[in-house]
Amino acid sequence: MSTIIVLVLMFLIFYFLLIRPQQKQQKRIKEMHANLQKGDHIVTIGGIHGTIDAIDENKIIVDVDGSMKLTFDRNAVRETVNE
Repeated sequence: MSTIIVLVLMFLIFYFLLIRPQQKQQKRIKEMHANLQKGDHIVTIGGIHGTIDAIDENKIIVDVDGSMKLTFDRNAVRETVNE
């Protein structure tokens, strides 16, 4: 009986320390990708900083320095930057 209790406690600790925080982080990233808008300042997973010039369902066009525009998958956005 004590073995079962120990296994259940180990699973609960594993869940609250590893699984639950990862699920919350994935939810925040998904919401951030859904709320991207033209004019947002972003950083890509490759470290490129820029402003969203155009956006559609799966791709974004990022204005890097005013003259260079790059196309990325929407999932390539790591974070939005508040300046």
